[in-house]
Amino acid sequence: MRFLWLTALLALPVWAAPAFQPLIDATPSGGTLRPAAGIYAGPAVIDRPMTIDGGGKVAIDAGNRGTVLTVRASGVTVRGLRLTGSGETHDGIDAGLTIESHDNLVEGNVLDEVFFGIHVRGGDRNRIRGNRVAGKALSLGLRGDGLRIWNGRGNDITGNDFWRVRDLTLTNAPDNRVADNRLKDARYAMHIVFSPRTRVEGNHVEQTGTGIVAMYSTDTIVRGNRIRHALEGGGAAIVFKDSGGALVEDNEVVHCAVGLMADAPVNAELTHVIRNNRFAHNITGMSFYGEKGGHRILDNDFDNNLTQVFVSAPGVGEANVWRGNRWSDYQGFDRDGDGIGDTPHELWLYADRIWMELPKAKFFANSPSLELLDFLERLAPFSSPTLILRDSLPRMRR
Repeated sequence: MRFLWLTALLALPVWAAPAFQPLIDATPSGGTLRPAAGIYAGPAVIDRPMTIDGGGKVAIDAGNRGTVLTVRASGVTVRGLRLTGSGETHDGIDAGLTIESHDNLVEGNVLDEVFFGIHVRGGDRNRIRGNRVAGKALSLGLRGDGLRIWNGRGNDITGNDFWRVRDLTLTNAPDNRVADNRLKDARYAMHIVFSPRTRVEGNHVEQTGTGIVAMYSTDTIVRGNRIRHALEGGGAAIVFKDSGGALVEDNEVVHCAVGLMADAPVNAELTHVIRNNRFAHNITGMSFYGEKGGHRILDNDFDNNLTQVFVSAPGVGEANVWRGNRWSDYQGFDRDGDGIGDTPHELWLYADRIWMELPKAKFFANSPSLELLDFLERLAPFSSPTLILRDSLPRMRR
């Protein structure tokens, strides 16, 4: 709200606005710059430590060319600015804000009509907090990333809002934390590549093609996130590819194409632990496409997913450890009232093996004809069913 009064002024030509760079150049190292309220022309570069505080009344407009503001010095604070009007080149990574240094604080800014939002290039221990980032009105594949961290570690990305962007991307960037952010209208919520020990905690993600994807990244923590409506382009809410040692706990995954998708861990010692999550009203609750198994799936809620668990081949799901999960389709009883089912919960492949083993047949999954065939085979099997999983201690209550 504090930036709304600038909207009319932004209609003025950018060339008529005073340049912001001279104000930076006139600020001594370690000093504080509090510009007069108004619109200033960018791009601009900060090359020595200082504090810039716009107080919510200062906008920098790059006139649709290049990056609006670049931080090259360490120990810089950027607060209370509106950064708008970046260029639109992928090669140049035109962004609202680019950080090429360490130990900076970026908080309380608004970045809108920018191609990439915030780009951390080789920067460590930066704190990016409480900013709002909105990309340009482009089709999904042509947008830039709302956040991109390349070759940076120890950065803390907390409490930001991202909207109408492509991805949040971490590449070759270990030991970063992405927490308590909101993301809506994007392709990948978070794309984590060659970035071990990333912590993704407490984020709220909705209306994305795919949720949180970790590739070649070990020891990832995905905790306390809420992911909803990831239904396009594969649509998995949480994905692990060639990774291991992940902890996935206390997440809520609702109305996605696939709740969690994973292959086998990179080695037998780096198993994934998936516990205390809720997978509800998804087309597929969990999907496994490896031959080794090794995951530990403990104390989760599987609520009314059309297919609770999908496996790429017989034996894949059974190779995992299943214990203490609650299954909405469990058909047993709890006669002693201890909250645990009296008999194990078993999931078998009957006619559904047709579309699991023949991907093209998935078009007919949940169709009346296949449902009838599945019912008849369960009633009087004409082939031996295959066990997907056995949960020895199924919970009866959430």
